[in-house]
Amino acid sequence: MSTIGVYEELQARGLIAQVTDEEEIRELVNEGKAVFYIGFDPTADSLHVGHFMALCLMKRLQMAGNKPIALVGGGTGYIGDPSGRTDMRSMMTPEQIQHNCDCFKKQMSKFIDFSDGKAIMVNNADWLLDLNYIELLREVGACFSVNRMLTAECYKQRMEKGLSFLEFNYMIMQSYDFYSLFQKYGCNMQFGGDDQWSNMLGGTELIRRKLGKDAYAMTITLLLNSEGKKMGKTQSGAVWLDPEKTSPYEFYQYWRNVADADVLKCIRMLTFLPLEEIDKMDSWEGAQLNKAKEILAFELTKLVHGEEEAAKAQEAARALFGSGTNTDNMPSTELSADDFAENFTVLDLLTKCSLIPSRKEGRRLIEQGGVSLDGEKVSDPFAPVTKEMFAENGYVVIKKGKKVYHKAVLK
Repeated sequence: MSTIGVYEELQARGLIAQVTDEEEIRELVNEGKAVFYIGFDPTADSLHVGHFMALCLMKRLQMAGNKPIALVGGGTGYIGDPSGRTDMRSMMTPEQIQHNCDCFKKQMSKFIDFSDGKAIMVNNADWLLDLNYIELLREVGACFSVNRMLTAECYKQRMEKGLSFLEFNYMIMQSYDFYSLFQKYGCNMQFGGDDQWSNMLGGTELIRRKLGKDAYAMTITLLLNSEGKKMGKTQSGAVWLDPEKTSPYEFYQYWRNVADADVLKCIRMLTFLPLEEIDKMDSWEGAQLNKAKEILAFELTKLVHGEEEAAKAQEAARALFGSGTNTDNMPSTELSADDFAENFTVLDLLTKCSLIPSRKEGRRLIEQGGVSLDGEKVSDPFAPVTKEMFAENGYVVIKKGKKVYHKAVLK
């Protein structure tokens, strides 16, 4: 077994990109003395696989005795993070934000132990919504240089299309989060994606300017977290941690289908398999990479949905790709007789089953031969789908591309 410290393990897994005060950070993390936070803006009612890296990091550090603070952006959610955006985020109501925050904690509890004060969840609405604008300008705004802020990548990429003053304040709000967490909870460390580096440095500098250079506040960014956010998107939409949005089978299949070049990187960064075991996989190639993909898919599905669901998903995937006949755990959509009241087409069927991002993309996919119904290729997007097609089994199996299977069931 490895005897390296948890900080060295994070490095070995490729999780750390940049740090401030590395020796101090190493000591705190390895001795289990870090009180650290990661922020999650409640832009939806479920976390997705783009959040996986942050959740797994929190779990690793908590296992080593460090204390996580899950910061839900109930306040910053009113503004929206411009990082990685070419347009402005849509405004959410207070009720939407609170509902999303509640959903986040339920999902995070699968990764983080919130019992007995081992971790806490806080909402930055608790301090941001009560701020007095003039007081903020005097006490916090004076610590930020506009010229310096405009050099941040998250702002530079928006300047051509226009950056609203609302979004311009996001860095100040995020910096104030760290300042507040430092004072309220003794939070001495913040983690975030590599696209958050400027915002995070703002928080560290704010603490040191307001409370003195000896104030103990540090930052770490996660390697490839911005790339990790892209992991949450597929051709047909987002891959959610909520089983009502993405079934365990679909979740398993998402990871089973990662590119050959990414599979070992994902295993190293996202699973809790020992590094020694993963290192042995570095020489794997060809058919062995398919085995690695199964390991990745099983481990991550187990982490999110439990071992029983992971085993069922793996069994279904093996049976499906082995014989093409097992549909027991295949993701499905129920159809009613009303769906057939008017002309119901293949394109309508794909839309109903949420297998395409748009009807335009659906037409292209079908015309290029990327869709089959019960093993038969379909080339006409407007070919009729009738109730008689469901007579034999009560369902029709849709195959999209080479790897996506879905069952349409007539009730």
